[in-house]
Amino acid sequence: MKLTLRQCLWAASLSLWPILAFSQSTNVAQNLADCKAGRESCDRSRLSQTEVADVALAAHTRNVSNCRNGYRSCDPSKLSEPEALALAVADHNRNVSDCNDGISSCDQSKLTPAEARDFSAAEHARNVADCKDGASSCDHSKLSASEAGAVETARQQLNTSDCKTGSGLCDHSQLTAAETEAVAGAAGQRNAQNCENGWDECDRSKLTAAQAKQTAYSEQQRNYASCKRGQETCDYSKLTPAEAKALADAEHKRNYTACLKGYGYCDPSRLTVEETRTIHPGS
Repeated sequence: MKLTLRQCLWAASLSLWPILAFSQSTNVAQNLADCKAGRESCDRSRLSQTEVADVALAAHTRNVSNCRNGYRSCDPSKLSEPEALALAVADHNRNVSDCNDGISSCDQSKLTPAEARDFSAAEHARNVADCKDGASSCDHSKLSASEAGAVETARQQLNTSDCKTGSGLCDHSQLTAAETEAVAGAAGQRNAQNCENGWDECDRSKLTAAQAKQTAYSEQQRNYASCKRGQETCDYSKLTPAEAKALADAEHKRNYTACLKGYGYCDPSRLTVEETRTIHPGS
């Protein structure tokens, strides 16, 4: 059967139609997505009436969101009356929150008299807290006599705490005799703990006899544990005779088990005659 050129072209077009249809459908869907997202690639001339309505709704929703987030792209004129009212309420509440939290975006001129009083109280409380914490934002001129006394007490307590823990900005010159003694005791305990745990910042010369004994015991225990685990930090020369024997017995048992079961490192030369016979009967 002979096919004419026209029939061949017709058959080819039919085979390509699903591909062309899919491509066209994809392009239509992409264009609709671009229009809904407000992209420049949107071609409104290709939208159906239903799609035009969907795009308009998406644009309106996006504008409401932009206005709520305070973006410059917000167009207040496109908001409905309820939307504009809800936006005004949200903006006011956000400004009140910013003012009470000490955020720079606060606009005090938009506060009501009652809100302004609350703002002043919150700002004053923040200043007192800053002064107690020794923050650079502290303004001592705004403190009352009682507040200044409380701040001084708080600063003294904070300084003592910093000196005891060895952190922060400790000023030893501000300590009383009793506090100096307490700080020295805390420093001694901290140094003893560092030495006992093998940590840095250990000064053995500052240990008492009891602390030095405890440190030596802890070091012995850590070394023994390291040797039991076969770690490279083990110093066999520091083991006591009892520890050395216990390790040798444990290693002998491990080696025998490895040779017997065929798992792990086995050194046959370290087996006793009886153990060798057990592993290789008749040998």
